[in-house]
Amino acid sequence: MDDLDGEIIGILRTDGRISFSALGAAVGLSTNAAAARVRKLEASGVIVGYRAVLADDSPLGPLGLEAFIDVRLRADADSDTFLLAALAEPEVRDAAHVTGPYDYLLHVWVSDTTHLNELLHRLKKQAGAGQTQTRLALRPPATARE
Repeated sequence: MDDLDGEIIGILRTDGRISFSALGAAVGLSTNAAAARVRKLEASGVIVGYRAVLADDSPLGPLGLEAFIDVRLRADADSDTFLLAALAEPEVRDAAHVTGPYDYLLHVWVSDTTHLNELLHRLKKQAGAGQTQTRLALRPPATARE
């Protein structure tokens, strides 16, 4: 995965129904090249599906939780593999490779603490996270407040 794939994933996270033509224009590729990149991401398991998010299902609703997860990778974990696995999780809104005692900072939205626990379990068992520290946001982002 390269920076261009990361751009494509970012766009698809916000608009999973974007046309290949519009996606290509957004990242500087032809329609066919954009389609080929998306198909490669799907075939490699980075993109595992698309879904409709209904207002009642949205983790942004009144029962949803915004969280920030600090992740320290296991010694045997590969950073790029972790990043691909983390970004494939629908709850992960952003992932930053950071300095300090942790390797990554994940920004996530989950529906409840059970869902958060399941995400943490997957990150540890499947993605290579060795240690996590989770912080819950106590109020919505400033841009979401009235």
